[in-house]
Amino acid sequence: MADTTTGINPNVVVSTKKRLESDDNFDRDDFLKQPNKKHMKSIWEDPASALANARHEFGEHGGVNMSIEASATFTVMESETMRRMFSGELGPDRDFFIYSRHFNPTVLNLGRQMAALEGTEAAYCTASGMSAISSVLLQLCSSGGHVVASRTLYGGTHALLTHFLPRACNITTTFVDIRDFEKVKEAIVEGRTKVLYFETVANPTLLVANVPELSRIAHDKGVMVVVDNTFTPMVMSPARLGADVVVHSITKYVSGGADIIAGAVCGPASLVNSMMDLHQGALMLLGPTMNPKVAFEISERLPHLGLRMKEHCLRALTYATRMKKLGLKVIYPGLEEHPDHSVFKSMANKDYGYGGILCVDMETEERANRFMNLCQNYAQFGFMAVSLGYYETLMSCSGSSTSSELNAEEKALAGISPGLIRMSVGYSGTLDQKWSQLEKALSRMQDLNLFPKQL
Repeated sequence: MADTTTGINPNVVVSTKKRLESDDNFDRDDFLKQPNKKHMKSIWEDPASALANARHEFGEHGGVNMSIEASATFTVMESETMRRMFSGELGPDRDFFIYSRHFNPTVLNLGRQMAALEGTEAAYCTASGMSAISSVLLQLCSSGGHVVASRTLYGGTHALLTHFLPRACNITTTFVDIRDFEKVKEAIVEGRTKVLYFETVANPTLLVANVPELSRIAHDKGVMVVVDNTFTPMVMSPARLGADVVVHSITKYVSGGADIIAGAVCGPASLVNSMMDLHQGALMLLGPTMNPKVAFEISERLPHLGLRMKEHCLRALTYATRMKKLGLKVIYPGLEEHPDHSVFKSMANKDYGYGGILCVDMETEERANRFMNLCQNYAQFGFMAVSLGYYETLMSCSGSSTSSELNAEEKALAGISPGLIRMSVGYSGTLDQKWSQLEKALSRMQDLNLFPKQL
């Protein structure tokens, strides 16, 4: 089966499906790798530039947008080819596809874009953020394995590590304050600990991880570093700071529309391929497959992610600064008094800001709920809803919602106050218009004498 050429211009070669093995000397790992990434951890590259330099897939008929390969299964031209595909001899590196739970061309293209965004060799996209997290941990840890993790994590991840993995897989976790490097070192059990896991910016307390130092500590002891970068795409690049694997809930900022559930694993090509192995791959065998139609939609949103993140961050900093002046207890890494402000600034990519999430501590759940109710139903400032990264502002009381999986002691250790409101700042309307709405809610709180004591 030779390459076919167009009848219009014999010099234009159209890549065929099912190329001959002798046509190219592909390495399977190289197929998934981003080009020119040998020094990616030492040379800063704007994520927007990296995305623009990633391979752009054209549509089958020359459309500026790539085509959607919606097939669940794929044909072969010769019966012997199927045996060779299942043996691993032929694969997507030569345009041979078996089944979309394994590899799908559209999902692979989104993976290349996510790898470019995070500065990793490869990436593969999944049906949810939790499926990305759980699959990575199950690939890197076997029965009897051990994880060291930040004690401040998204509630679902905390529950996975605390309850599910010990019960179902005999994988245990030690939770530590990741700002205490000595405690991190002490928690690592050489020969048994496989993963150091944390979030770049912790959900919901906005604690900032020192990625370079934590990566050095882990690597000195032969431990892989897995970082959840859901809160800070574009803003932070953990792989360039030393992390081995970066996971995302694409559902949030990357999608931006609150209409898609999706995740991603970004890391070494060897890891991604091992996760798709027909016999031992966590992604292949557990089946958290991304729908190619979803992959297409997300790929259309990635080009303006940088613009969206800059506006989220600008508004979050503006609101945090103004709310602080009013006497509110505001937690935001962009404020100089935030304990991790300097660490954040030292790691952040240029010109993107300090993230689009801020927290307001109203001390009690009752006051937090009243404030959110006023913001939504009285002032029309935002919505009471979980999740983040939407173009409207979303608010939730973390202790009784997205961190409800933690018990009272765990919440206290994580620094989650009963009245802590996590606010994902949106960019709809003008900044002054939305600030006026927020002021209206704050004024009503003051009229009702519902501010925390310090005000």
